[in-house]
Amino acid sequence: MNIIGFALCLDNSENDDLERNKVYPIVEPEPNDPESYLRVIDESEEDYLYPVEMFEIVNFPTQVADRILQNLAA
Repeated sequence: MNIIGFALCLDNSENDDLERNKVYPIVEPEPNDPESYLRVIDESEEDYLYPVEMFEIVNFPTQVADRILQNLAA
């Protein structure tokens, strides 16, 4: 699984696997994934597709992104 970025959840309406205002890892899309969706690792710890409008893409400095990835691996 290749994490390619991070997304802040802005809307979790009708979805128990996302928490509003939480940052989720974005996983590299699969070949047939629609462009209007992001593949994120949600609270189930699995990657699923969600509409991109539910998120804001966030760009962290390299050191911060590395620390987040280390915490995910722990």
